[in-house]
This record gives sequence, C-alpha cells and structure tokens, in this order.
Amino acid sequence: MEKPTFRAWLSQLERLSPSQWEQLHARIEQEDACTVDRLLEAHPPTQCPHCGAAHLIRWGSAHGLPRYRCRACGRTSNALTGSPLAHLRQRSRWLRFAQALIEGVTIRQAAVQCAIHKNTALRWRRRFLEAPALHQASQVHGIVEADETFFLKSLKGQRHLPRPPRKRGGVGRTRGAGPDHAPVLVVRDRSGAMVDVILEKLDASHVCQALKPLVDPEAVLCTDGAAVYRAFAKATGIVHQTLPIRGPRVRGPFHIQHVNAYDSRLKNWMRRFHGVATRYLNQYLGWRRLLERYRKAITPQTCLLEAWGYQHLTGT
Repeated sequence: MEKPTFRAWLSQLERLSPSQWEQLHARIEQEDACTVDRLLEAHPPTQCPHCGAAHLIRWGSAHGLPRYRCRACGRTSNALTGSPLAHLRQRSRWLRFAQALIEGVTIRQAAVQCAIHKNTALRWRRRFLEAPALHQASQVHGIVEADETFFLKSLKGQRHLPRPPRKRGGVGRTRGAGPDHAPVLVVRDRSGAMVDVILEKLDASHVCQALKPLVDPEAVLCTDGAAVYRAFAKATGIVHQTLPIRGPRVRGPFHIQHVNAYDSRLKNWMRRFHGVATRYLNQYLGWRRLLERYRKAITPQTCLLEAWGYQHLTGT
C-alpha cells in the first residue's frame, strides 16, 4: 500500500464504531496468529522430541498447528513440543511480545503493549529467554579478549531475605569483587564470537575452569593485568598479552577495547531493570547477546525463532 493511501486509511479509523474496533482488533490478532503459525510450519521438526528418532509422519492437526506421530515410540507432538514455548497460549500476541523484547521495555510496559496480565508478561519473558541464554559460542579463536564485570547480587522475588531489603536495586556493602557482587567473565574474539560466564568467585581456579574449554590453544589472550589471567596462561601455555590499566591501552593489534565496550553497553542496558535477580542473570545476559548478534537486523520473527530454539534455524 502506498503511503498516501495508508494515511488516508488511518484518517478513517476515528469514524469506526466500538463493534467495528473490536472486529479490527480481532482481524489483526488473527493475522498475527497466522504469521506465527506459518513461521512454525516453515521449520518442521526433524526428530521426535520424546525419543529422538527421525521417523515422524503427519498426524492431523490440533490448536491450529500440524501434529506429527513418531513411528518409533508412537507418541504425537507438534512443532512446539519440548521447546520453551510449549503450552504457552495466545500465539496471536507472541510477535508483539517479541517486539517488546527487542525494545527492552519493562514487564509492565510489555504487558500494556501486548494487552496481557503483568504476571503473564513475566512468565513469557522467562520462557522466551530460555533458549537465547544457552546460545553462545563454544570456543573462541585468534585474538581473544577477556575481562570481568560485576553485577550486584539480587534476591528479587524471594520472600525470605538473609539481609535487609534494598529499594530498586540499591547499592551493596562492598564493591567490585566483594561478596555482594556476582562476577561475570566476558570473552570475545575478533570475529564477534562471544561467551559470558557467571563465576562463583573471581579467583584463578574458577577463571581457569571457565576459560580452558573456551580458548583455542593457538589463540592469543588479551587481558588487563589481573593475576588470574596470568595464572591461566601459565597453566595452559597460551600466549598472553597484558594491557596495562594505566598508560597505552593498545599494543599493535592487541587490546581489550571490544570487550570493554561491550561491558559498558551491557551495564547501561541493564540499568533500566533496577536490579536483576541473580538466579535469572544468565537469561538477561543471553537477551543482550541476542540483541548484539543481530543488532539493527533483528525482527520479531527472528526473535521468536530464537526463543523457540536456535536449533530450528540451523535444522539440527
């Protein structure tokens, strides 16, 4: 539709009666539901979610989605079975909620945008972020940057606190690596592959345990002067470039500017939530990685596919 025609159509909306408004909303939700269904049907399951066998046959449909029957175990399933989105209702509003995730709005704002209860919006956020929380690089190569950042530990949502409550995030009694903060190790290579690991404690043993399976033995590790990284490099024999906190921060191709810039974007983005419950911190880290991975190219459809499970995008 051309822009002048669309503007003329919009100008007529104020003339709609209440019943016509209801019909218009119903039609929009129906179209959104059909879009979601087409998206799911375009990525049919390749194996049984119950037994893993690759012997699925069409077996009718239910609730608007095709069903499949496994010849091996005899159980039926649909495209959502076994995924984080299984048993969620109101598919007509999933794309609007995916757009709310892209915009990074609060739970209450997302509930208003999607016309759902705030408790439903909270449940949807947790379910939509399950798969992105697991989607990160398994190994980094080449020039690898590593740095740590800290988030104040939060017991948000829990009824029995071992300390006095803090209002809207608040501040801790200690700073940096103190017991009031959860350390997050961020690792990134020059191709953009990134991993972040929530550490129990920022010491040499936990850092070595996190980095050893991630960093390619032929990689060059770039970090600040923290002793935990020197201990890891010494234990594994990986080439280590130390960048001083004071003085020149770049030595030829070696620097930690990329990982530092990501840490800054992450912390600024997190502030809107006024403290994230530590038990859900991994989901918020995965949420931010999702936005970083697609940047301006992200769409509600892409976000929905990621929430459904990245294996459907790759066919595995």
